[in-house]
This record gives sequence, C-alpha cells and structure tokens, in this order.
Amino acid sequence: MNKGRVIHPHPHTPSPVILIVDDEPDIIELLELTLARMGMDVSSAKSISEAKILLQSRRFQLCLTDMRLPDGDGLDLVKFIANHCSDLPVAVITAYSTTENAVAALKAGAFDYLSKPVSLKQLRDLVKSALSLPPVLTESASAAPIRPDQRVLLGESQPMRQLRATIDKLSRSQASIYIYGESGSGKELAARMIHAKSARHKHTFIAVNCGAIPENLMESEFFGYKKGAFTGADKDHDGFFLTANDGTLFLDEVADLPLAMQVKLLRVIQEKQVRRIGDTQEKNVDVRIISATHKKLSHCVETGQFRQDLYYRLNVIELDMPALREMPEDIPLIAEVILAKLCKEAARPLCTLKKDALAMLMNYEYPGNVRELENILERTLAFCSTIQIGKEELQLPKTQKEVSHTSTSGLSIDSDQGLPLQDFLDHLEKDSIVKALNQSRYNRTKAAKTLGITVRSLRYRMERLGLNDRTDVD
Repeated sequence: MNKGRVIHPHPHTPSPVILIVDDEPDIIELLELTLARMGMDVSSAKSISEAKILLQSRRFQLCLTDMRLPDGDGLDLVKFIANHCSDLPVAVITAYSTTENAVAALKAGAFDYLSKPVSLKQLRDLVKSALSLPPVLTESASAAPIRPDQRVLLGESQPMRQLRATIDKLSRSQASIYIYGESGSGKELAARMIHAKSARHKHTFIAVNCGAIPENLMESEFFGYKKGAFTGADKDHDGFFLTANDGTLFLDEVADLPLAMQVKLLRVIQEKQVRRIGDTQEKNVDVRIISATHKKLSHCVETGQFRQDLYYRLNVIELDMPALREMPEDIPLIAEVILAKLCKEAARPLCTLKKDALAMLMNYEYPGNVRELENILERTLAFCSTIQIGKEELQLPKTQKEVSHTSTSGLSIDSDQGLPLQDFLDHLEKDSIVKALNQSRYNRTKAAKTLGITVRSLRYRMERLGLNDRTDVD
C-alpha cells in the first residue's frame, strides 16, 4: 500500500475522514474495507511520523492507531493528538491486550480501546460512537449567559476552570470515571455534564444512590427480572443496566454496595452482559459507568470494605471535586444564580444580596458545600419579604462562636425573647435540625440518627418548617 493511501467510497459526497495508523498491511486493508463500506473516507499511515504529516495536512473525524509502531509507541501519538488536535477522538488497537494497556491508553486521552483480532461489530460501534460526539464548544459559546434553570458547574476561580476543562476532556472518552468530593459538592452534576458532552449524550443517563437501595432488592434493581420470577414480579423489569444501555450509569456512593453485590457488578463490567432474574439468557449491555463517593474509595479498599479488582475497573480516571470553601470568589455568582432560580420557582420578584450579606456568605465554611448554600438561601427567602437581602435577613447557621454564647440548654438568650411559644419552639427545632445537618455534612440519614428521630419524621419536620428537603442527592 502507498504511503498516505486514501479511499473515497462515495465521490462528491462529504464523508467522515478516518485516519488508520498501523504497520501491518493486512490490518490496514481490513480496516479500510470495513470503514469504506460504512461510507467513510480512509487515510492510512504506517508510522507516527507519517501520521503527524497527515494530521497537519487535513482534518480527520477519528484516528485508529496501533499500540506498537516502527518509530514509537502508539500512546505517543495519542498524547500528540490530545495536545494538537484536542477535538479529534483517537482509539487504540493492539494485540497486546491487558488491563494496564487499556488504562494507560485511556489516561493518555484515548477515546476507546480495541483488542486484536478486531471484532468488526465492535469496530463499527466504536466508529459510530466516536462520530456522534457533540462538537467542542468555543470559549465564547461556553461563556454564554447562564439561565436560572441551567444545570452547570458555575464559577471562574482556577479550581472551577480546571474542573470544567477536565470534564470537557473526560467527556470525549469512554473511560470509567470515579468522582471524589464532599457531600453537596456537585458530583452528580459533574457526571451529568460528562454525559451531556459525550458520544452517549442522546441516550439515557441513570443516577443510582447505592446507599438507598435495600440489600435484598439490589440484584433485581440493577439487573432486572422476568415476569413471574418471584412473588410480586407481575411484569418484566429491565433494571438499571439495561435501562442505561448505550448511555451512562452513575453509581453514587458506590462504596455502600455490599461485597456480594460488588462481585456481581464486577462480572457485568467485565463481561458486558446482564442476566435478569428468572431469565435463561444473558443480554449484551454497553454502559459507561461513572461512580462517586464522599470518602476516598482507596481507603475503603485498604480497610477491606471495597474490592480492589472492582476499584481498578471503576477508577480508570479520578475526578476530584473542589469544596466550596476553596473557591470563595465564586460564591457571589453561584448565589446569584441560585437566588434567580428560587425566586422564579416561588413566582416572586428577583431578589439580590447586599454587600454585607455577600461578605458573610464568602466567609462561611460550608460543610454542605453548594447544596448547603442553596438551603441557606431558600431558608432566607422563606423568612424574608424584601427584595434586597442584607446580613440581618440572611439565615446562616450559627458558628461555633455564636453557639458558645447560648445557654447550656441550647436556647439563645437574646434573639428568642418575646416570641410566641409556638414560634419559639419552631425556632429551636429548626436550629437543631440545621445543626444536625451541618454536623452530618447534609447526610439526612445521619442527621435523623443524631436527632433521635426517623428519616420520615425528619422529612416531615423539614417540610413543615420550610427547610429544603434535597439533602439526599450529591
């Protein structure tokens, strides 16, 4: 074959242009014929140097490269493309198929990874998926005004800019991602942004709170069941994996999965097949998994709470979420957008924060991060009838210093004097709930335990007192 050979399957018809980089003529011919039948234009190169010349001479929509090439490692080409053609997805194809090689390729920026001998079905699926990636937004497009109902990670601080840049990079890959961050720091939102910018954006995003599913229901919820499989199974149920097929499955608080369920999850990830309870056959599934915890998953492995082999499957790439206290300069923008959303939901005039209120918000520690900021502003709006919100109206939880000035019974000597009895008791109840939520980092189950009440009772009390009941979603 000639250097830089090009196949045009349909003259005069614009087609996606694919670059193949491999030094085996048989492999090049197989890939060329397969891709040409799919309506692609195909260029081929036998070395990294040839590939770089082609990359600089024309625009490609996908690159398929071998891992071992005459003048270097395929990962070198992956890194070159990541640095010079960041919007070009590149997939690695190799005969040396190991988990370590796959992880290395994905961490270097590869879109996906295929093993030789290449399955033509897998190749076609990979090409279709890569070509369905949404276009990379320009800086001006991504800087458009934020709508109150738009779910994005806000802020212009260095940690937030870096986070969004990393999300953009991870979205153009098929790698499994593990998101670590404190409760309320936006882990699910980051996962949704990755999905929305990925090749799977037209398919389903399923979010699962692993700590909220009873252990005896886990298998049926994850893998589904056939009608009649057990008492109460009155119709077929697909489960999370089949529902998320071709899309993204977000496993929040994945460390809460029992060890027995971890084994079954590992098998599904490895085999890419699911068998519903009561079914005789397995079904193929193609799901990208994004997992998250508020505690380091590596520590859970060290203590025996989490399987090491599953950890390596889930944690191909780690994404760390910054805490809100690390980005105080972003608080005014975030608070402004949250206020606009809350005012719109309440059908009330748009409220704004005075400078003294902003200063208080920027000096607060936020153990519950952005979720806590939203709760603070929602409580403030519930008690405030003015459009301009100052520090007097701001419903900030008491600091440790303020708590020390209360009586030993926990009652505020000054601020609660003169209130009617029911208002006084409601005030005390609200302070106790807010304090418990802060101490538990807005984990509603732990807060209820601290207060000595059930989660259902806590939910009822929060609704009655006008407190936001959104503390079970990261």
